[in-house]
Amino acid sequence: MQYNEKDNARYFNPIRKAILNYQMIKLGDKVAVGISGGKDSISLFIFLHELKMHQRLGFDFELVPILLDMGLKVDTRPLEKLISKMGYTLTIVPTNIMQVIFDIRKERSPCSLCANLRRGILYSKAKELDCTKVAFGHHTDDALETYLMNFLLHGQMKSFEPKTYLTRSDITLIRPLLYISEKEIIHFAKRADLPIIANPCPVDKKTKREEMKNLVKQLEKDYPDIKSKFLKAMQQGDGQNFWQPSSL
Repeated sequence: MQYNEKDNARYFNPIRKAILNYQMIKLGDKVAVGISGGKDSISLFIFLHELKMHQRLGFDFELVPILLDMGLKVDTRPLEKLISKMGYTLTIVPTNIMQVIFDIRKERSPCSLCANLRRGILYSKAKELDCTKVAFGHHTDDALETYLMNFLLHGQMKSFEPKTYLTRSDITLIRPLLYISEKEIIHFAKRADLPIIANPCPVDKKTKREEMKNLVKQLEKDYPDIKSKFLKAMQQGDGQNFWQPSSL
């Protein structure tokens, strides 16, 4: 795929800025990329690959794509083919997460448990493969939705962090797409004709997260710059609860 100056402004410059601002990736890091099969995680892997191939960070690092098989019988072959063409092998980890959640636990609100199980397995596999970092495809919209969900449901004024060291797994979680909106990723996914795997989860589009997504869309009609203002506010926080770039 060919890239142009607009791509630098839309994707590569914001990702590079986020990585360097928060020291997400350093020389020699082995970064596991959690690939769900959705547009965000596939796009993230492609962007990081381009940064690596063209030395856009000024140093070298490794990438390891990992996908968890949730037991939902999805076709991963097109995704495996894409990743193979880029020079990597997609590590697929079989799990029984769906069986545990829906058949054994019969969870009515399964999202939290599902996320915890997925992350635990992903971190373990990343550690097994000697990875130092795990990258997730969370973007600006995800950060804002998380903030609203914490505020409206739990009375907490916080979102997720750009970079988090996990003491139990000795892995650092990073979010390089932090400065990119979902709209831009949708544009890239369509243009690149990514082999997106449709989410087969029974509760997809029926969650509190989806409610927050719809709320953001409604707010954006009256406040078109809400996402940029949100990023600005988070970066101007007090240094403990909000995002302050690491000292270089």
